[in-house]
Amino acid sequence: MNSYDQLFIDGRWVAPVKGGAFQTINPSNETVIADVAAATAEDIDLAVKAARRAFDEGPWPRMSGAERGAILRKIGKGIRDRLDELATIEVRDNGKPLPEALWDLGDAAGCFEFYADLAEQLDANAEQPVKLADDRFSSVARKEPVGVAGAIIPWNFPMLMAAWKVAPALAAGCTMVLKPSELTPLTSLELADIASKAELPSGVLNVVPGLGPDAGAPLAEHPDIDKLAFTGSVPTGSRVMQAAARDIKNVSLELGGKSPFIVFDDSEIDTAVEWIMFGIFWNQGEVCSATSRVLVQRGLYDRLLARLEEETRKIAIGDGLTEGVLLGPIVSGGQYEKVLAAVERGKAEGARLVTGGARPAHLDSGYFMEPVVFADVPENSWIWREEIFGPVVCIRPFDDEAEAVRSANDSRFGLAAAVMSRDAARCERVAHALRAGIVWINCSQPTFTEAPWGGYKHSGIGRELGEWGLNNYLEIKQITRYDSDKPWGWYIK
Repeated sequence: MNSYDQLFIDGRWVAPVKGGAFQTINPSNETVIADVAAATAEDIDLAVKAARRAFDEGPWPRMSGAERGAILRKIGKGIRDRLDELATIEVRDNGKPLPEALWDLGDAAGCFEFYADLAEQLDANAEQPVKLADDRFSSVARKEPVGVAGAIIPWNFPMLMAAWKVAPALAAGCTMVLKPSELTPLTSLELADIASKAELPSGVLNVVPGLGPDAGAPLAEHPDIDKLAFTGSVPTGSRVMQAAARDIKNVSLELGGKSPFIVFDDSEIDTAVEWIMFGIFWNQGEVCSATSRVLVQRGLYDRLLARLEEETRKIAIGDGLTEGVLLGPIVSGGQYEKVLAAVERGKAEGARLVTGGARPAHLDSGYFMEPVVFADVPENSWIWREEIFGPVVCIRPFDDEAEAVRSANDSRFGLAAAVMSRDAARCERVAHALRAGIVWINCSQPTFTEAPWGGYKHSGIGRELGEWGLNNYLEIKQITRYDSDKPWGWYIK
């Protein structure tokens, strides 16, 4: 697309009702990439009404799963055909290194292809017979689309987070209004263009970037939305849930995390260091599931810290489009200041700064910082307990398995967790004991479209991905019939 000054509503590019715009900034050099159309409540209302018409009167919910799947495959192909271009846009908008953006965009295409398969399977699996105790009756449980879905997505994986919501919703037969983050709206608008060219019927997908209070809140509060899907912070998720409660909307929330990584002292040190780094420095640590709390058994603690410091200092930092860069800038000036403040707070709370936290000497603009390793972090400190959402890892020692599990579970979050040991039985035991929706053994952060994704406690409600993601957008209807040719005979004998 040559410009981003229009919204995508009812299959057409339209100017915002109030004509507003906001700027999206390249975090590598702090320059303006584009002026983006800013939706307000009036635009949200138009988008929801378009999605409502498309659901109530249009062909999409009435198509077969195979027909919907064919269009989802076209969308996936549209992403793959433009993979390099879209990845470059994502790097400029978000800051992540190009190899990571290419990975993300490939996953986004794969997500549409996966849900195309599940859409096709719905044709055979839409109705499930229910065995009843009274053979005069027969019953089926029928899967039907929930209706109009509103989706609000974050800035850390812009197109991938859109795919996680749009693909299963469309596979189920829902229509959708998508509100991307104002920090990274560009690839969501490109997705609208791709969907339009894939011949998605008008009104099925509407994309309305805008500021949270102006666009996100009206979307969450709109009475014609049947289902809300949100990924983001706990405070915003709480407000979304409150808005949903007023109309008893179906809601799914994927919120924050402060995920623990338990490393036992029989672990191979380089393997442990590699996965610790991947668990916190991938995507600049701007990952809800980042294993940012690392518990290392005391027998390995000092050696692991020394090796982690050595390898962390080697990470190439810079513009994500520069070859060899493994750590890009923080996404925005506001987030940059939050992460810097968190580092200062950690030092004030008594954590030992092993390395990082300063601006790299070779970079004089952009929201760059050296990745941070804190050691000996007190359990009651803010940086140990709260999500920082940046390249900051907090490490403390433990003595035995019971202590590690207790410390790992001592959190209001429960999105993800990891455990590393050469003792397979111990890994399984600890994995079962951890109170988290996702647990990795001898690794951290691998994510597969086929497997459920979501958390316990303050980390959210519901699951995305896999068949669970599709179920987010389906209602279950009971249809029961009286099969006997004899009168019921309750009132009339």
